[in-house]
Amino acid sequence: MKAAEYFNSGYSCSESVIKEAIEKGLIPEDLLSAATAFSGGMGSGCLCGAVAASQIIIGWLYGRNNQKGNEVKARALAKQFIEEFKKSHKATCCRVLTAGMDMASPERKAHCTNMVNDCTKILEEIIKVKV
Repeated sequence: MKAAEYFNSGYSCSESVIKEAIEKGLIPEDLLSAATAFSGGMGSGCLCGAVAASQIIIGWLYGRNNQKGNEVKARALAKQFIEEFKKSHKATCCRVLTAGMDMASPERKAHCTNMVNDCTKILEEIIKVKV
């Protein structure tokens, strides 16, 4: 996955997922700067940045005022994404997902690379099925 390459080259988890979607022509480039604030669990350790970025993409593609969807469809897809993510990871909270890992450790980097990969895979499946 391209997002994992971005993550391992210095982009944050949220930026990496968004950057891959931009590269695929799914969303506008302007959303990259918005994604910065979502990394590290929005700076507080809450929602995983890769999950947040995936939700941004779903909202952009299927949200209110979009020809592909509406707020009901966007919420349904957002819920589906979370359910799929939780099947493997049981939680969406960055603090929970990375509990016991030092922020700068190679272990955490590898773990977060996995989160980025999983988010892009789930997102691709949802988008493929629903486009």
